[in-house]
Amino acid sequence: MVTKVISATVFFLCSLNLVAQQEDSIAIKKISDEVLTNGTAYENLRYLCKKIGPRLSGSANAQKAVEATARMLKEAGADTVYLQPCMVPHWVRGEKEKGYIQLANGTRHALKLCALGNSIGTGKKGVTASVIEVKSFAELDALGAAVIKGKIVFLNFPMNPTYVETFRAYGESGVARWDGPSRAAKYGALATMVRSMASNPDDYPHTGVMAYNDSFPKIPAVAISTNDAVWLSRQLKLKMVLTAYIQNTSAMLADAPSFNVVGEIKGTEFPNEYITVGGHLDSWDLAEGANDDGSGCVQSIEVLRAFKATGIKPKRTIRAVMFMNEENGGRGGDKYLELAQKNNEKHLFALESDEGGFTPRGFNLEVTEVQYQKLLQWKDLFYNYGVYYFRQGGSGADIEGLNKAGAALAALSPDSQRYFDIHHAVTDVFENVSRRELHLGAVNMTALIYLVDKYGL
Repeated sequence: MVTKVISATVFFLCSLNLVAQQEDSIAIKKISDEVLTNGTAYENLRYLCKKIGPRLSGSANAQKAVEATARMLKEAGADTVYLQPCMVPHWVRGEKEKGYIQLANGTRHALKLCALGNSIGTGKKGVTASVIEVKSFAELDALGAAVIKGKIVFLNFPMNPTYVETFRAYGESGVARWDGPSRAAKYGALATMVRSMASNPDDYPHTGVMAYNDSFPKIPAVAISTNDAVWLSRQLKLKMVLTAYIQNTSAMLADAPSFNVVGEIKGTEFPNEYITVGGHLDSWDLAEGANDDGSGCVQSIEVLRAFKATGIKPKRTIRAVMFMNEENGGRGGDKYLELAQKNNEKHLFALESDEGGFTPRGFNLEVTEVQYQKLLQWKDLFYNYGVYYFRQGGSGADIEGLNKAGAALAALSPDSQRYFDIHHAVTDVFENVSRRELHLGAVNMTALIYLVDKYGL
């Protein structure tokens, strides 16, 4: 008798689970059909890129983007749209950078270069010095001041081509850009040239943030293209290089006022529990910031629009957040967390899209093991929409602190093979985003938020 009761209970629970899965499958198909047919993310991105353009924090264009995305959120049907004030760094690039290598045969090779974000300038005269190449910090430390002092240090840290996961290679090589200038200044370097963080050989210098260590002098820092880096390394081996010259006029101005942009759909059952979806609104100034991270912003706006358009009424309050200043300070993410803690908000889940508008492949998660197992139960619902994995490890820079407010964290993980062709370079333009891929990412983001909202974590 007991065995029959247990069997009946198991059968009943399995039946309920099957019905729920069927309902969820239907709901996600409805979301997908709506976004792929009527989605507005691509046209919103066109406006950000072509009508506004680069959105460096503290700039006039950044403020135009604040106003534009507030309008987009209202048009998407957000119940409430508001701004969160925050002070942000205001770095300016200045005049077009110049640089060349003087060769022993009397010729000059013009470098394709750009200043790194937050770098000081060289002044109008520029810097001329001999060049020392290093391929690791261990090599830099071994050379020390006896060799480095008075030189321009060439930090040649190529991204590892054997890694299929290109963000892994970026994480390893990116230390050259972030820490390299101060590490070289410690030993008396006059300036640094950093090999661009790009997966493929190209002629485009890739900018990006660097940070000074206040214990050492601040020296100018530029990035050179990967093709120039390969060429320079070869010329140094041939002992053909006499000197390098670089000149940039970039400078850090006083902090400037700016804003996060927030749109909400109020929850019907638990309005004081929050689910956040977002991207960062600022971009570097060399291009339009289409993939980094205009894509994530318009996808997040599309999540709210899809909820409204399909008639799905969330139990919890869904927030789409356009974070300001991810690129060279993270002030927007800090302010969002500060206000969440100040207001004693309960945050259930946060999802960020900041890896480009390419074809979605999966989700990276920072969750407990119990939460992870629950999320894995939904994985098959995503297979037909291009998402094949849910894996532990990594979320996003703007949401990483929200675990302090109780949130489980996730990041959309698109295919990354083309991302570092355009990342922080002049090639990050609207034309390098596919409408289909962009909207498919928004489908999967909306579907995940729908499930987390419905079932909790």
